[in-house]
Amino acid sequence: MEHIMTENKPLTATTQTRNALISGITKRQDNFDYTMTELGELAKAAGYAVVADVRQKADFPTGATYFGKGKVEEIREAAVLHEADVIIVNDELSPSQLRNLEKQIKRRVVDRTQLILDIFGTRARSKQAKMQVEIAQLRYALPRLRNQSAGFDQQGGGSTGGGGAALANRGSGETQLEMDKRILTKRISHIKHELIEEEQSEQTRSSQRTASDIPTVALVGYTNAGKSTTMNGLLSLYADRPEDKQVFEKNMLFATLDTSVRRIELPGNRQFLLSDTVGFVGKLPTKLVDSFKATLAEAKNADLLIHVVDFADQHYPEMMQVTEKTLRDIGIAEDVPVIEAYNKADLRGDATAFPEVNGNQLVYSARDDASLQQLAAMIEERIFADQVTATYLIPFTDGAAVNYINSVAKVDQTDYNETGTLITATMSKAQAVKVQQYIVEE
Repeated sequence: MEHIMTENKPLTATTQTRNALISGITKRQDNFDYTMTELGELAKAAGYAVVADVRQKADFPTGATYFGKGKVEEIREAAVLHEADVIIVNDELSPSQLRNLEKQIKRRVVDRTQLILDIFGTRARSKQAKMQVEIAQLRYALPRLRNQSAGFDQQGGGSTGGGGAALANRGSGETQLEMDKRILTKRISHIKHELIEEEQSEQTRSSQRTASDIPTVALVGYTNAGKSTTMNGLLSLYADRPEDKQVFEKNMLFATLDTSVRRIELPGNRQFLLSDTVGFVGKLPTKLVDSFKATLAEAKNADLLIHVVDFADQHYPEMMQVTEKTLRDIGIAEDVPVIEAYNKADLRGDATAFPEVNGNQLVYSARDDASLQQLAAMIEERIFADQVTATYLIPFTDGAAVNYINSVAKVDQTDYNETGTLITATMSKAQAVKVQQYIVEE
């Protein structure tokens, strides 16, 4: 597929460290300044060095070039002055806008969607995540295919050598373009088929986890809010051999795209499964939201959500809105209980007290043991709210039932009589149903 060209670059090309100029139009956005700051952080995450920032105050973009004529010239001059190799735009551009901007600015142009897709393409690790990203990349590339011979200053036809030759070349290019489109369409169809099989396998694994009657909790939130740090902190306190179960964490946008599931064992044999999901970002491409619905199934099927918030970032309210909207977009019901976990309280400059609980809200630091213990207590209070305590008399011949209770329940007392084992234990209603025939009536 090396010969297939998009409006910007070969699909197989790799992004090298280059100077980038970021740009955008206000479009009546209250949080425009923040989206531009975030665009700069995304650019850095993709390996660019941001050397300039050009903005246009306008309610609507210009159809042909997105920016107005004067602003396009300003961007071109700024790119030359600051030696910017790439122009990064804070919205998704149409194929014609990309083409026209590149022609006039004489620089490669990358829109926000492609920038995020590039980051996801380099960070995906699991087979499922890689397939999801590739589908999104191909769907983005399909309408942006162009002839191999097209350049910043080349258009269809030729200025010399006769119209017949130009027409013949144009026809050949169009034929190649159609071939490229068919190749991409077939590739998308093939990956979708493979992805369905992979998702079915994951659904089987998820169903097995559900059948185990162990409650599930999902960490959700904006990228780099501290979800992985929170998971690793809980593992260090409540998991056997936590060093073998740590998930990757780093202070960067989209450090990981893969959902990780770990077992947490609280005192009293109270266990739950904790999942760390992909983070969200403003203007997350619809193509990616659609592709990652299966990856976010752990959140969709969770008994409890932990909405991790970067409380040290002044824009955290906007981040929360983005997360909540994305959760609605992927179909997570609003009736799923949520703990709002305001992380990084230790990094705020106003001496915020932590850990501090107010209803379903927790102000905490994922690097503070007392904070993590408080979070664990809040999780325990919510997911084990339906616990029942009962006494069971189990015949000596049914050792499997005794083993089951000991493995899933908080055992308060164990005694023996002439007929069997007496166990007083606390467990969920779903777990208690499996041994209800042994309940001793008071």
